[in-house]
Amino acid sequence: MTTFADFGLPSPIVRVLADQGIATPFPIQSASLPDALAGTDVLGRGRTGSGKTLAFSLPVVTRLATSGGRRRRPGAPRALVLCPTRELANQIDATMKPLAAALGLRTTTIFGGVAQSRQVTALQGGVDVVIACPGRLEDLLGQKHLTLDDVEITVLDEADHMADLGFLPGVKRIMDRTPRAGQRLLFSATLDNGVDVLVQRYLKKPVTHSVDDAAAPPPQMTHHILAVADAEAKKRIVHDLASGTGRRVLFTRTKHQAKKLAKQLTTAGVPAVDLHGNLGQGARERNLAAFSSGDVKVLVATDIAARGIHVDDVELVVHVDPPAEHKAYLHRSGRTARAGSGGDVVTVMLPEQRADVRDLTRKARISAQPRPVAPGDPAVMALVGEVAAYVAPTPPAPPAQPKRTAAGPAAGAPSSGTAQRRRRRRRGGGGGGGARPAAEQRTSARR
Repeated sequence: MTTFADFGLPSPIVRVLADQGIATPFPIQSASLPDALAGTDVLGRGRTGSGKTLAFSLPVVTRLATSGGRRRRPGAPRALVLCPTRELANQIDATMKPLAAALGLRTTTIFGGVAQSRQVTALQGGVDVVIACPGRLEDLLGQKHLTLDDVEITVLDEADHMADLGFLPGVKRIMDRTPRAGQRLLFSATLDNGVDVLVQRYLKKPVTHSVDDAAAPPPQMTHHILAVADAEAKKRIVHDLASGTGRRVLFTRTKHQAKKLAKQLTTAGVPAVDLHGNLGQGARERNLAAFSSGDVKVLVATDIAARGIHVDDVELVVHVDPPAEHKAYLHRSGRTARAGSGGDVVTVMLPEQRADVRDLTRKARISAQPRPVAPGDPAVMALVGEVAAYVAPTPPAPPAQPKRTAAGPAAGAPSSGTAQRRRRRRRGGGGGGGARPAAEQRTSARR
């Protein structure tokens, strides 16, 4: 099947895809859609960026709209998508919401880090699809804000990452509360760390679709290892790599480093935003929106952005700090070379990191060899490409001045009477508008 219309999808869905410029299905979509649309349990395996989100979003909304199941009712979703991070939940919702709306269906997201009041309000208003992270979903289930009794389809997305984060016990508790007769779709890059237990326990005779080697990098991705002499050379080269005109993601090991590097780049005239676990949800969404829209071309992130962040046309990924293990390397790198596009991946390596990087790339099946470079090296500037214009950093806003009102002095300032009493105290006067009695003064003198 060469177009989405060939799968017998509802015409409103095909129109939404066409309006978004999506006409040809990716291999994972072509392989899994017939079985998922038929109601079969599906196990989909594929590397990051292979198109798994649309592969499960299309059958979920299509089957809900055509299954003749229960009508939408407050606090009782008909489909559940479980995923490991807030960012991924938002990305899934961004993909699924227009498809669902075209068929008269509603979606909502549930995750921690934000007030639950809006989520509860959405649930009570009635939703068809809940896209959730396990922790907050369990909280709301415990508070009886929703039930999973009406769930017809359950999707586990990035199941291996949920296992890495220790979410599998919660996932099992949630899955046990969904009807056993429902359809289950599980998508994962690998089946290690207990994911195979989920498959055996919850999927009924699943059809497996694995369209590529999930452990291998996409062929359109070019890898580079830049060996630098010391920390100062590394800093200058990282700043150069960030200075191009295209989108680029820079990965650091810690939250503090991500925040510090984003600030340093911005101060140097290269606007950058950070993304890490210390940011509140509002700041995360604002920074990601600025990067996605192109207002800011540099995102400095921890591994929180290694999965679930899909932004078109990321031309360069930089491992400022090499990750601890090869799976993280592949997922970080997967922010580029997505949806058939090409991209470059750079690892900046200090002398003491040589052995670790050699082991990392061997396990990730990366054949690139270290290349010694110095600041201004032609190999570095070739990766930079066209250098973006300098952008002066925005100066911090001045502190707010107290407001004066017609009724009196600025808010928080002492009244004129209070000021006068303070001046009299400094001159030795009393606080009640006059001098202290003579006897009191003499007593004080004797002390």
